[in-house]
Amino acid sequence: MEQWAPVVVFLAIALSVGFVTLLAARLLAVRAKRQAETKLYNYECGEAPVHQAWIRFHPRYYVVALVFILFDVEAAFLIPWALNVRGLGTLALIEMFLFAAILLLGWVYALRKGALKWQ
Repeated sequence: MEQWAPVVVFLAIALSVGFVTLLAARLLAVRAKRQAETKLYNYECGEAPVHQAWIRFHPRYYVVALVFILFDVEAAFLIPWALNVRGLGTLALIEMFLFAAILLLGWVYALRKGALKWQ
């Protein structure tokens, strides 16, 4: 049971800090004295809404966004590797070239499927 004591203490502190932060934010929140009419508009930029806010988007927009996020996250894996490339050795260099090749194959596949065509 003694081995779990640090974990229990850590969880108790983490939960209490989160709870106290949320409680303080709720109690100390800045509130408006009166509700503005522009808060009820779809956009608060000062422009009067012209059309209905709920419109359908083509699924291609979502596919482009998902492909962007996928490649962006994979590119984020390159940063720690680039910072330690000299100390990692030859095997890490070969593995990163393999990773980049797989990434390039995915990009070519997305291009061939037409997922990145903007219409």
